[in-house]
Amino acid sequence: MDNPANGPGHGIAGFRLTQHTWMTELGNWIDAISPDGRRAGALLFDPEIIVLPGVRDRVVESVMTDRHLVLAGVSGLIPVADVVATGDQVWLLTAQAVSPTVADLLAAGPVPADGAAAVLVETAQTLLALHAAGVTHGSVHPRTVVITAEGAALLSERGLSDAVRGQVSPPERDTTGWASLARALAGSCEQSTPPAAALFTRAAAAATALGLSAARDTLLDGRTALPGGTISRDALARAARGRSAFAQPPAYAQAPAVPQDEGDIVTLLHVPGRPPEAVHFGPGVGTEPQRPQTTAQRIWRDGRGEPARADKDSRARRRRTILSTAVFAAVMAGAILAWYNLGSGPGLAVVSVGVTAPKKTQGCDSSVLITGRVVTNGAPGVIAYEWRKSLDDEVIEGTLRTEADRTSYTLPLRWKLQGRSTVKATATLRVLTPGPVRTDKASFTYRC
Repeated sequence: MDNPANGPGHGIAGFRLTQHTWMTELGNWIDAISPDGRRAGALLFDPEIIVLPGVRDRVVESVMTDRHLVLAGVSGLIPVADVVATGDQVWLLTAQAVSPTVADLLAAGPVPADGAAAVLVETAQTLLALHAAGVTHGSVHPRTVVITAEGAALLSERGLSDAVRGQVSPPERDTTGWASLARALAGSCEQSTPPAAALFTRAAAAATALGLSAARDTLLDGRTALPGGTISRDALARAARGRSAFAQPPAYAQAPAVPQDEGDIVTLLHVPGRPPEAVHFGPGVGTEPQRPQTTAQRIWRDGRGEPARADKDSRARRRRTILSTAVFAAVMAGAILAWYNLGSGPGLAVVSVGVTAPKKTQGCDSSVLITGRVVTNGAPGVIAYEWRKSLDDEVIEGTLRTEADRTSYTLPLRWKLQGRSTVKATATLRVLTPGPVRTDKASFTYRC
């Protein structure tokens, strides 16, 4: 996919796109600036996904569900500003930044233990609220947990993975994803704060055995294992601000100028029976005047009340439509799941990569052990990687099959050196898939 943030001032529906962009299974996420100058996000859906039958409608339905959840008092979700289409592109625009994520913080180094506990408590509470409302997230992993500048943990992409696949994930899938998140954070602070790592591991086990309520209570009851005995956002907020693409604000401090002309942009968040509104963004051009709404349209938009009279034939037609849609969605779900080669849990994601080499100088004719360490989100799958050695052009390729609920793996490299010389040798590990590509390296000295 071409990078949509390909020039200064490039934007969509008044949102200015920055150059900070990353790929997910849904498409291309981009850090953005909202029309009023605040941090925001923009997701350009993969065109090969969004054109599949029913996907766009299900995405819109998922977003509308989120809006009703927010109105009902459910917090902890990234708020969606709009879903728009222009030409063959479909964009989801958020009113809140979608970076950095927990995955970004894990890639940068250990996550502060008191902040990691805050992430786990807040995401557990959000998931419990969703489940109480009769919905699920469907794709909980470090890349979908966003940390705000204040250190709050918000869930992004709620329902979108299910919308793409035409499925409804059970609450148990969210619980499994949360437990994997807890284990990843345990691995992050295992060296710096072992008691906290043990607490997070116990919470993951409690989630799997007893549910998210028990896991949350385990964290709250065991907070004496944390530094200072408290759960705090402070260190997490500092870490998030340090990793943010907006950590240097001057270039983005002013509200962005509206692009000169973006063409016809259609909002997809419209009420049934009313055509989507086409908005032409350009100098001196506004939106269409609003048309009067019928009582049924107001009820659908506001999510309250119901028509006084219901037609039996209409209900029967709706039931037949729902049944046929469900059958079709089941077929599409199987096809898309096979396409992605996903299991019942969240897709495999690499959280961090590290390489260590001996610090001691190696002598004549040495066989040196280099150790790579890969941390995942605990999902099953296959990792493809390669080792490169600085003293020759050899590329050593390999694959690793990961297991459910295991997050840490080692990738050893045995490097044999011979002859008389003094050199600095560097081994580089590149994890190729699942993307994005992650790299780390380590060096040692050979002297003979």
